[in-house]
Amino acid sequence: MRVEIDYDRCEGHGVCVGLAPEVFVLEDDDEQVRLLTDTPDASLAEAVTLAGKRCPIQAIRISS
Repeated sequence: MRVEIDYDRCEGHGVCVGLAPEVFVLEDDDEQVRLLTDTPDASLAEAVTLAGKRCPIQAIRISS
């Protein structure tokens, strides 16, 4: 699994951070979500997929 964030779209809502904090981070001084890893462990696949689906502006891309 590979995760990408479209930084032209990301508005820093942080929904993904709440669903998969092992993969996504939004620090106090950040305007956009950042990836902690772009190749998360397979055990996080469900959480990452849900984060992608729940992103309010669909800024997360997931590929295999």
